[in-house]
Amino acid sequence: MTGEESWIIGPMDEARCGQAAALEVLCFSDPWGQESFQDFSASRLYRTFGAAPAEDGDLAGYAVLQEVAGEGELLRIAVDPAVRGRGLGRKLLEAVTETAGEDGIQTIFLEVRQSNRAAVNLYRSAGFREIGRRRGYYHNPPEDAILMELHLF
Repeated sequence: MTGEESWIIGPMDEARCGQAAALEVLCFSDPWGQESFQDFSASRLYRTFGAAPAEDGDLAGYAVLQEVAGEGELLRIAVDPAVRGRGLGRKLLEAVTETAGEDGIQTIFLEVRQSNRAAVNLYRSAGFREIGRRRGYYHNPPEDAILMELHLF
């Protein structure tokens, strides 16, 4: 792949749930299983986004947004380590915020490990701002969470 990849991003169907669970293991110390993704895909409270390169179609990233009472929480965004640094995380985040706005969501919240500088920088560059911290929120390894929000309108 080159730096000029063309990504296809859209709703993640149940057929992709196993691929998302496999990416979880590569990306997180506390991975979700395939059943979690199946539940998200079947529920009206969640929006799941899958991303794949146009040329081969294998899942390279995903995002999960929970929608409740006009607010959204970005529960997960993940990019295969083999394709990081090529703009896919940004494109996924843009798809999430665009869809959230179309759905009438006014604010998106998220938590991120304080050591995940790439993610923190991505969120800040997209307009998210830090609103607090949760001490000892993460385990394996223990770490604080940075709480962030983005007002869409």
